[in-house]
Amino acid sequence: MVRPRNQAERRAQLIDATARTVVDLGAPATKLRDVARAAGVTPASVLYYYADIHELFAAVFERSAATYFVTRSEAIADAEGPTARLRACIHSGVPWPGQAEESTRLLFELFPVALRNESAAERHRLFADQQAGLYRDVLESGQASGDFALAGDADALGRSFVALEDGYAMDLLIGIVDPREIENRLLDHARLVTANPVFRRTS
Repeated sequence: MVRPRNQAERRAQLIDATARTVVDLGAPATKLRDVARAAGVTPASVLYYYADIHELFAAVFERSAATYFVTRSEAIADAEGPTARLRACIHSGVPWPGQAEESTRLLFELFPVALRNESAAERHRLFADQQAGLYRDVLESGQASGDFALAGDADALGRSFVALEDGYAMDLLIGIVDPREIENRLLDHARLVTANPVFRRTS
């Protein structure tokens, strides 16, 4: 491993190594020595930058969540009009094969950390709020333009979309649904909560 020029670079390398290891082994099986091996350093070197494996997990989650959120935000911003933006919001939340599925798997692997670490729990709460906020803003925009006749409060509906995303993503990770079906189910939900028939299933 090339020696990093500064602490920020070393931390980034350790976060990369941790993310790869979690995806390969799963968070419960990932130990500090596994991360050190993947990063090409000693466990003591890892502990110089992070107090323990849980602090590393929290850092990995924070970076992954931020990247995921930015990717979704950009996809929505590129769409024109409320209906196109809601479609983009839905599409960007589906764990399509490749990077999207790997990111989703990593975030799910790290979720249990939030149950025992308050700092990680706060990051999870912020992430959930951000995802719901993406939907809320699009839904409110559609309501204001007359494109949507919302079935309820925009914030509550946004959270319902995120809850559905999470549930369907888990179904995908255990192999009982595919990405296209997830998108179609979310489009069904969009049609119901917006009263706009434009949200039809795709083939």
